[in-house]
Amino acid sequence: MSTDTIHVTPEEIVRFVTELLVAEGVPENDAATVAECLVEADLRGVDTHGVVRLPGYIDRVHQGLINPRPDMKFEQVAPVAASLDGENGFGFVIARRAMDAAIDMAEGSGVGLVSVRRSTHFGMAASYILQAMRRGMAAIVFSNASQALPPWGGRQEMFGTNPLAFGVPGGKEGDFLLDMSPCVAARGKIRRALRQGVEIPLGYALDSDGQPTTDPAKALEGVLLPIGGYKGSGLSIMVDIMAGVLSGAAYGGDVRNQYQDFENPQNVGHFMLAFKADLFLPMDQIHDRMDTLTQRVRSAPKAEGFDEILMAGEPERRREEAHRASGIPYSLKDLEPLLTRAEKHGLAPLAARNT
Repeated sequence: MSTDTIHVTPEEIVRFVTELLVAEGVPENDAATVAECLVEADLRGVDTHGVVRLPGYIDRVHQGLINPRPDMKFEQVAPVAASLDGENGFGFVIARRAMDAAIDMAEGSGVGLVSVRRSTHFGMAASYILQAMRRGMAAIVFSNASQALPPWGGRQEMFGTNPLAFGVPGGKEGDFLLDMSPCVAARGKIRRALRQGVEIPLGYALDSDGQPTTDPAKALEGVLLPIGGYKGSGLSIMVDIMAGVLSGAAYGGDVRNQYQDFENPQNVGHFMLAFKADLFLPMDQIHDRMDTLTQRVRSAPKAEGFDEILMAGEPERRREEAHRASGIPYSLKDLEPLLTRAEKHGLAPLAARNT
């Protein structure tokens, strides 16, 4: 193991992050929710949305831009639909409450949907799909985000990376979980490349002059590129409509950038939908059909350069299994701001996993 990296059990890093957030003024239950969501991202290998982001969230709490004790307002607008005003709280906490409400409605009526406004960055969209699938539901999640992509044909950023996620419980072959952004690469990956001092692949982004770049700093000053050209642009706009326009949240380029705007709350919007996977067929048939589909996908003839074919969510599930066995790897450089804060608060140090 590199001396620049430590491996930590999921339980230990959740403990550490929870205690640090409590010390920074966040209520314990909400602190635990934030910690669980961040660590879940790291556990699944989506470390661009994990603990490395925590210092920025803490800074925004102290700047008054994330409300650590929001008075969230929930309104039932129809038997299977509700709206939630998050009052600028932690996006993780707001999104969990929204998905819980959607699941509760779905358990009674088959389907439930919640529209969210005045939220903040909610981390990995897959967290809320997993939340639904743990209660036997299929789910869809949309969220808008701060400016990153131009509309197709434009050169100035307007729409966010706007994640969309979908999941259905599977049988013995595992669940299907798609979590994607309409852009070629998330900004988190570009920020990670900048921290590590490495180039990004050509095709991720354009610089501020509209030219392709491999420099992560120039990429962050420019715009990200959508997947599939106009199709990715259309997906980003669709998510902005569902999560922003229809909810009362910011939209069309008005979501504030958490790394650049230190005066205004983000006003992120989310859309959560949960539904019983067995609305149309018994669950045992759903599991059998999902297993058959998965087997067919995996056994499809492989293109040159491919050793195997995987279903959406499978790479992350494999990484989770590996990290549970060996611990989650963390760069000490990335952890340093958190370790320094913890020491100032007199908290118990983060314990590395014994290997």
